[in-house]
Amino acid sequence: MASLRIALLIVVLTLTTLVLLPLQALAIWLKWPIARYLPLLWHRIACPLAGLRVIVHGTPATGRPMLVVANHQSWADIIALGGIVPLSFIAKSEVRTWPAFGQLARLQRTVFVARDERRRTGEQADAIAERLSRGDAMVLFAEGTTSDGNAVLPFKTALFGAAQTALKQSGAEAVVVQPVSIAYVRAHGLPLGRFHRPLAAWPGDVTLGPHLVRFLREGAIDVEISFGTPIPFTPTSDRKAVARAAEAEVRRLMGQSLAGHSPAADPQSLPANVNHRLRPMPAEPI
Repeated sequence: MASLRIALLIVVLTLTTLVLLPLQALAIWLKWPIARYLPLLWHRIACPLAGLRVIVHGTPATGRPMLVVANHQSWADIIALGGIVPLSFIAKSEVRTWPAFGQLARLQRTVFVARDERRRTGEQADAIAERLSRGDAMVLFAEGTTSDGNAVLPFKTALFGAAQTALKQSGAEAVVVQPVSIAYVRAHGLPLGRFHRPLAAWPGDVTLGPHLVRFLREGAIDVEISFGTPIPFTPTSDRKAVARAAEAEVRRLMGQSLAGHSPAADPQSLPANVNHRLRPMPAEPI
């Protein structure tokens, strides 16, 4: 049964990609606004096929420019977040060359950065700021790597400088920095717990292929996406202070999800969608 579902996923996503790819490429080239929304459609198709059920808490901010700051555990974070609202991602430069994933990332209008080249930090922040100034909501996985899903790693602060640059480029009074927590909480309705949470998480030292197959074979994983209180980044803000505040909020939200104490979801936060369950979560053991 699992093999049949994986085969179905491959066939459907391949066909969907072949249909949307030329339109998305043309939209990017001509700078049509629809380029922001076609990836949203792709992710909403991919989520149920991958056996990923997304539970949303809180409300995505509507202000622009907006920098979404999230923790990072897995490739699945992309389709979970990307199916909620139109977003573009900031990814490490190596992703550009990955088979299939690299092409999909480019079609998502991803900004690629070399995190270990500190001399290019200003240049990379400028590229992100340009997109922010054009009204794109950009997702920064601020830990700079993936975790095992049991804790939030310290946030890197360098690319928060993009918010400072975006203020100058856009003329806006503030950039909205919204902390977002991603937590994988259940498989087949049962709590994952500390030991089993790496089933969903993909730490950097784990080979992608076997992890991808194991995740897809599981077929029923719940992920909670919690949108925290937006933090205004103004001309007088300190990027390190904003980064620390965002990290604290993500850590708090993730702690609530892992403990089964997430707040009730806001039914107005998303349009109705069969790929998402919007409901309060009962307390459950870890």
